[in-house]
Amino acid sequence: MSWNQGGGPWGGGGPGPWGSGGGGRGFQPPNFEDTLRRLQNFLRRILPGGTGPGGPGIWVVGFAIVVLLWLASGIYRVEPDEEGIVLLFGAYAGKTAPGLNYHWPWPIEEAMTPTVTRVNRIEIGFRAGAPGRGGSVTDVPEESLMLTGDENIVDVNFTVFWLVKDAPYYLFNIRDPEMTVKAAAESSMREVIGHTEIASALAEGRAKIENDTQKLLQEILDSYGSGVQITQVQLQKVDPPGPVIDSFRDVQSAKIDQQTLINQSQAYANSVVPQARGDAARAVQEAEAYKAQIVLQAQGDAARFDSVYQSYKASQDVTARRLYIETLESVLKNTKKILIDKNASQSGVVPYLPLPGLSAPAPSPSAAPPPQPAPAAPTSSRGGSR
Repeated sequence: MSWNQGGGPWGGGGPGPWGSGGGGRGFQPPNFEDTLRRLQNFLRRILPGGTGPGGPGIWVVGFAIVVLLWLASGIYRVEPDEEGIVLLFGAYAGKTAPGLNYHWPWPIEEAMTPTVTRVNRIEIGFRAGAPGRGGSVTDVPEESLMLTGDENIVDVNFTVFWLVKDAPYYLFNIRDPEMTVKAAAESSMREVIGHTEIASALAEGRAKIENDTQKLLQEILDSYGSGVQITQVQLQKVDPPGPVIDSFRDVQSAKIDQQTLINQSQAYANSVVPQARGDAARAVQEAEAYKAQIVLQAQGDAARFDSVYQSYKASQDVTARRLYIETLESVLKNTKKILIDKNASQSGVVPYLPLPGLSAPAPSPSAAPPPQPAPAAPTSSRGGSR
């Protein structure tokens, strides 16, 4: 039978499957009564007691439907960023992979699907406003004010990023994971800041503070068996408290000036002290050399005297004459000497003449001294001559 002649397979005598005639009544929902009647006929054929009001068939059908719905409630879905945890009578029974899975319905088994790949964020010391409200930041002084190792107060804002490392531990070992991570992070940061000087915390020590805090926080959470992995601890702000920040900057400027002067003094000392030490070492070495020279010279003189004395003891006459000759030689070798024979008086030589002056060569005319002016006549102090 064609659709335009008998209503088609959906009944109603319309020209097509979505309508009946030209009235345009639209889609007709399935007839629930007809479907229930067909189901009753099917059950009447397979159940001996029928499904009438007096028979047990309707109760069996209801129970079967309830059982089917109960069994169907065990179907669950695990998303790609989740991990399925199955509990058997409230105790951990195992894990399931992402996708469609099945477990025995409650109260036999129960499935939990915590997110394990999403990185969670916790703000400590401040609260960032919502993007739609201008993104203002609100300070929380009871969390941010901390005491440093040199007994100064700093205002610390930081953020902790974490994710679930072990889902069963995360679900069953800690009651409130976010508050636990927050409390442990604040405690870890306070301990690290308490061992750090304020100058280091404000300047080059920030990276060390982040690494030490992350390490200590992870150790604390692991000791709890929390199943949480800390991925990063990021400092947002490390400043002195607002009421004293100007005074603190003045103190830091004075400390910088002090350190500059100390460095300059040390540089000057490093240039002067080595030079003084070098001069002192050189003076000591010169004194040692002079000492060695004098000692060796004295030792040589003593040895020479001993050798002369031994020679003198061996032959006193010869040694005495030799010493006499050597002494005369040392005395007379640099003097001008004129030897006169003892018979020179017979030849007309007068011994008292200045013989050395006569033996000197006569000066040349060019080398003659200039004539001296005649001295003036003496005058008395009263202006007359005497």
